[in-house]
Amino acid sequence: MQISQEISLPIMGCGTWAWGNQLLWGYNESMDEQLQAVFNLCVSNGVTLFDTGDSYGTGRLNGRSELLLGKFSQAYQGIGKKNICIATKLAAYPWRWTRQSMVAACKSSAQRLGKNVDLVQMHWSTANYAPWQEAGLLDGLADLYEQGLVKGVGLSNYGPKRLQYVHQKFAERGVPIATLQVQYSLLSTYPVTELGLKDVCDQLGIKMIAYSPLALGLLTGKYAETGPFPKGVRGLLFRQLIPKVRSLLVCLQEIAQSRNKTMSQVAVNWCICKGTIPIPGAKSVEQAKENIGALGWQLNPSEVEALDQAAANTDKKMVQNIFQTK
Repeated sequence: MQISQEISLPIMGCGTWAWGNQLLWGYNESMDEQLQAVFNLCVSNGVTLFDTGDSYGTGRLNGRSELLLGKFSQAYQGIGKKNICIATKLAAYPWRWTRQSMVAACKSSAQRLGKNVDLVQMHWSTANYAPWQEAGLLDGLADLYEQGLVKGVGLSNYGPKRLQYVHQKFAERGVPIATLQVQYSLLSTYPVTELGLKDVCDQLGIKMIAYSPLALGLLTGKYAETGPFPKGVRGLLFRQLIPKVRSLLVCLQEIAQSRNKTMSQVAVNWCICKGTIPIPGAKSVEQAKENIGALGWQLNPSEVEALDQAAANTDKKMVQNIFQTK
């Protein structure tokens, strides 16, 4: 039995979570060069964790998100190349329920990436709707670590009770859980404030990754109550939320102005101050530069407290992921 080395993660990841959605809903090959530039800029500035999933870019796109990350990683030759960490999430599809299916899925991801996956994560738990399915998937996740096919394993959308169960299950096999990825932002504090997830992660030595740290863009300050709004369901959600979170946005804006930072940078820095690794999406060089501007400084305790209070007093929160367990 081969045990892999533990994985080391940077302070902030440049998540392809947003890229994945973009790839699925409107990707075209002319964007490859632009995304390569985003990748290069991130790595050269010390942002070397890239998060994706085997379900990002499905159907005709055939795992395009992983293919692109593999291509970008191989093409990059600058500083920090050896520190690049590519994390992927394996979907708990209904037809994927044996341990062998998880190993096969990760091998397929590695083939698309052109290298072994560094951090493999269970995309979501099936405990809420098909608990019988999860045992095989978790066994397969641990198999990947034991077989030396990955450097680390993680989970996504798990709550404290389910996390502790999996931690015990893996500990019996000598398999550490490196990360837990959950929806976390100033508008989605539920995993920490209500579930107490960060405390459990700290006790178990697990690093918490915060996805959607900008609440789908709502915390960027780019959208006003009068619009214009994004298209589709996102636009409908913003119409409902923005009037209800006005006080939080005002607080965010005031701190941003006093710091000579953008609202996005303050929102991401708040996640860092909370001891998490935020993975904001970036699909342009401008967005990547904005994300990088959240690094190298830190909000002071009074600013964090002001944001905490404003977040707690909002009348509306972001919709939680339906797969989030307790």
